[in-house]
Amino acid sequence: MCGFAGFARAGRNIDRDFCETRLRKMGEAIVHRGPDAGGVWLNDALSVGLSHRRLSILDLSPLGAQPMVSASGRFVIAFNGEIYNFQALGEELLADGAHFRGHSDTEVMLAAFEAWGVEAALGRFAGMFAFALFDQQERRLYLARDRMGEKPLYYGWQGSTLVFGSELKALQQHPEWQGEINRGALPLLVRHNLIPAPHTIYSGIFKLLPASFVAVDLARLEPGQLPEPSRYWRLEDQFVESDDWTVEAAADHLEALLTKVIGEQMVSDVPLGAFLSGGVDSSTVVALMQKQASTPVKTFSIGFNEEGFNEAKHAAAVAGHLGTDHTELYVTEQNARDLVPRLPQIYDEPFADSSQLPTYLVSEMTRKHVTVALSGDGGDELFCGYTRYPGMLRGWQHRRSFGSRLKALSGRLPPELTARAIRALVPSQRGRSVEAIRLRLARVRAVASSQSLSDFYRQSVSIWPDPAMALVEPGEGSYGLTAPLPGRVPDNDLKTLMWRDLNWYLPDDILTKVDRAAMACSLETRIPMLDHRVVSFAMGLPASLNMEGNVGKQVLRSVLYRHVPRELIDRPKQGFAVPVAAWLRGSLREWAETLLDPVKLREQGYWRTDMVRQVWSEHLSGREDYSFELWGILMFQSWLD
Repeated sequence: MCGFAGFARAGRNIDRDFCETRLRKMGEAIVHRGPDAGGVWLNDALSVGLSHRRLSILDLSPLGAQPMVSASGRFVIAFNGEIYNFQALGEELLADGAHFRGHSDTEVMLAAFEAWGVEAALGRFAGMFAFALFDQQERRLYLARDRMGEKPLYYGWQGSTLVFGSELKALQQHPEWQGEINRGALPLLVRHNLIPAPHTIYSGIFKLLPASFVAVDLARLEPGQLPEPSRYWRLEDQFVESDDWTVEAAADHLEALLTKVIGEQMVSDVPLGAFLSGGVDSSTVVALMQKQASTPVKTFSIGFNEEGFNEAKHAAAVAGHLGTDHTELYVTEQNARDLVPRLPQIYDEPFADSSQLPTYLVSEMTRKHVTVALSGDGGDELFCGYTRYPGMLRGWQHRRSFGSRLKALSGRLPPELTARAIRALVPSQRGRSVEAIRLRLARVRAVASSQSLSDFYRQSVSIWPDPAMALVEPGEGSYGLTAPLPGRVPDNDLKTLMWRDLNWYLPDDILTKVDRAAMACSLETRIPMLDHRVVSFAMGLPASLNMEGNVGKQVLRSVLYRHVPRELIDRPKQGFAVPVAAWLRGSLREWAETLLDPVKLREQGYWRTDMVRQVWSEHLSGREDYSFELWGILMFQSWLD
């Protein structure tokens, strides 16, 4: 695991010493991603340069250093990630005449590009990756990202220079950095507490979508112009279902496949362990790790003193059964208070999934013991694990039956007048503010007006159903929840919800959270469930095979029950939630009050101050839990400071 950055300048007049210094500064900004070593490469004739920071995992010798030049000198790469099938690819390349100096996956990648071409090689890599590759022969720069979006890649024009890298803080070190705030990203932040790809908080800077690459012809480099990303793999092509599976047969196949993938991901020249929450996904990964390990696997979990949020005791029980070497940490309000001011530096742009707090803290603890940790992320999206899915389908059917009447009823009066009428006529609402009732009405209207399951889902998972209620300048761009469904994915069942989450929630929330938190601690995370072979298998299963009543992940559960007694696993799903609602009324109240100062809000000009302040007041009173609605605003305000 590493980090990289670089630039390509339109024009050929550059000072070599100045550019090398700037490349080093870009690398130093992300030294946490690679504290072991750093290097730069510059072609001053073509005005293109690469910077790399190394976290040594495989081939710890200097032979694994980057930027790395291919054997022929044609390709130069700066790479972040791991190619898990590099040994098999390397053997094939050796048989075809390739020669290797070391035993790193980076060297195998370069040989693959030389032998098969860039796009064909991308299709054969099994792993997580983002990279910048320069073809000196064709004078072409490639930027590419792994299939599921485990590793980040930012890119875009600033002045006359195309900048790119693993994190925004690296791009900010270039002298042409402008950093203009992208107001069009704020409605998406308000709606989902994150900024989904391809958008970022900065104008002119984009996130590369998963399973995509951009090929930039430096001979025709023009400021402001970017080629459209190309896809080298399509998730929708994996939606080829077979009705031949039974749960038991599917579990047999899945266990064999996961065992192979986890075995590949356990290859490391440094200490390795795993996150363990005690849930289905992480317990399955750890069980299959322990089955292949000769010593107890090192496992790590995090807990809370607040009982409703604490899963540490379940993790400890699973660890005890499997015989792992288990370590746990209990989070306090003081831990959260100390960490919250650092979140803008960790995430670079506003990001407001509050489980970012325990994710960072468990990563920090884990890094004291190991350098690599396997994670169970992805199981919910692949095997119908989210408890919201069955209810969402029932809600959609109800909406189709009664939605037109509900829409007509909720739309007869203007929102302001309707809210005042409800407060006056409904006794239980007389203590509520008009703004609070308007927020509820907006949610009803948004859901009632949905014209498809995809739109119904989007509105149902929206935190602010109408961003215009909170923002001075609303207006949203397209992203994973608004993109048209491909033909293979019907807009009427569980597979629709799974496809949406795999294209939006997984890369833009879960994987962003894990990557930034872990890499801020110089910890590499690996996610076996997201190996593309596992994804393809999971998407080929009928969704109904994974559902028994309202309980999903039946195939994955069947694998786990072979290794862990079901009584240690079967319990209501908790997720990785944190008690932010109480903390905002307690230890974080002063911090939040400062950020939500009405004078400051009006001067900045982003938020509708009266609405934000009323929501804050309602939350403090205890009448409502508006922690989700407030956390996104607070993360923006903290980032802005």
